[in-house]
Amino acid sequence: MSKPMNDSAPKLPAPIFDARCKSCWMVFGLLVLVVLSFWSLDLQWERFASMDAMARMGKFIGELLTPNFEPAFVAKVAWATVETLAMSALGTLLAVIFGLLWALPASKTYAEDPARWRTLSRGVLNVLRSIPELVWAALLLIAVGLGPFAGTFALALHTTGVLGRLFAESIENATDQPAFALRARGVGSVAVFWYATFPQVLPQLISYTLYRWENNIRAAAVLGVVGAGGLGQMLSYHMGLFQMAETSTVLLSMMILVALVDVLSYFSRTRLMN
Repeated sequence: MSKPMNDSAPKLPAPIFDARCKSCWMVFGLLVLVVLSFWSLDLQWERFASMDAMARMGKFIGELLTPNFEPAFVAKVAWATVETLAMSALGTLLAVIFGLLWALPASKTYAEDPARWRTLSRGVLNVLRSIPELVWAALLLIAVGLGPFAGTFALALHTTGVLGRLFAESIENATDQPAFALRARGVGSVAVFWYATFPQVLPQLISYTLYRWENNIRAAAVLGVVGAGGLGQMLSYHMGLFQMAETSTVLLSMMILVALVDVLSYFSRTRLMN
């Protein structure tokens, strides 16, 4: 007599193209969207692959491979590089300060914490980070004019929203036992945060800050395109005049700057984890 089948036995996956297979329908929907995307766009592949297009692209790349290393121009690029680095560093520093200030009311530190300003504070942080740096820079350029001032504060406003939310999550996820012990002894909330919560979350805060500084280096280089100073402004100017040798030098400076900051950030995070 055969034994009855065990109800707890693993079930076989639904067969492919079965009407009950939800993942199959999802993949099918994605494929339809991809096909419709190609159909709706006027992609002129024959022009892209034509000999004339290839010749112009080759000429363009050849001009980019001959950067301008004249001392006077290199000095201008070096100063713009320092300006871009300063914009990113100052913007990130301001974002760390204001992000931490906003993260405190945006976090619930323990179960009985009323956190009255949590919803409002998180709403402000959401607004700050939902507006891209380019939009902030365009708005500030109207108010203060061209230059690195607008770029610096555009980075600071957007990064405040990002870091403020990350800092608030780190504070909420911190272990509550040390803070509970201090609160039980009647210690004030400021001292509890400074001596119990802050030492726990400090490595995370530094890691998030370094990561956002890497991003702000790239963003600062792009913000100059709208007139916010630095390498981006030089890039926009020389590309607009089709001066490819000068454009190549600016692009090379951007790549070197980003690589140096990436290396510095990597070694800093490695030291923090050890």
